[in-house]
Amino acid sequence: MALSKRQRGKAIRGTQYGVLVVVLVIFAFTANWTKLREAFLDGEVAAGMFPEVITVGLLNTLIYTGLGFGFGLVLGLLVALMRLSSVPVYRWLSGLYVEFFRGLPALLVILAIGNGIPLAFGTQIDRYVSIMLALGIVGSAYMAETIRAGIQAVPKGQVEAARSLGMSQTRAMLWIVVPQAFKIILPPLTNELILLTKDSSLVLFLGSSQLQYELTQFGRTELNQSRSLTPVLVAGICYLIITIPLSYLSRYLERRTGGKKIASPTATEVDTEAVK
Repeated sequence: MALSKRQRGKAIRGTQYGVLVVVLVIFAFTANWTKLREAFLDGEVAAGMFPEVITVGLLNTLIYTGLGFGFGLVLGLLVALMRLSSVPVYRWLSGLYVEFFRGLPALLVILAIGNGIPLAFGTQIDRYVSIMLALGIVGSAYMAETIRAGIQAVPKGQVEAARSLGMSQTRAMLWIVVPQAFKIILPPLTNELILLTKDSSLVLFLGSSQLQYELTQFGRTELNQSRSLTPVLVAGICYLIITIPLSYLSRYLERRTGGKKIASPTATEVDTEAVK
């Protein structure tokens, strides 16, 4: 007798669960748990990483990410406004910028700014400035498209209402449209922050002193010294301390803003304080 669609679905899910259970049982009985514990769960090695893994590695990761995201957000907003400009040259330049830096690996951008520019021009750039520029440029190419989509999602009636109150096009964009656009794009911007947090690990190729280590470089150094994979596990957990709350924040913001449409207001409904 032929199975119904629901019965087939249950049978397929049951098969998948069965395969998963078999794989887990095989792994549980064949894995060398002693070796795994020594490799990944060496308590002595893990204890030796504290508190420096927090006060140096985690803190520097947060600093590098914050610098890159802040600069990238400002630059991304500028590029997004250029993408929406009525001036063809601005649209062409901003489009070229976005396609160029979205097409390049982040590592090449970091090496070009951190090592290439000093070699080419015979000048030194402060480490924090070079990291801010590199991560900001990488992030801005993605954030610009996100911001542009958010601006275009704001109803045109918002601008029309602001213009009817005497605001210029530029002022209406900055004080009326952009703030509402950011409410729409907060979830994808949070995802960009998560990606930038992971991209900050690439600054290890710039070289640094021990007090400038971020999590990946800190874990790599400890790995070479201890010959244990425990530092990699600890560094990974520290990354998760940053990224998991951001993921929950992104989903929360998505629930708050998802499916929520902004109605076009009348002229009297526009924030009159922005006109003053």
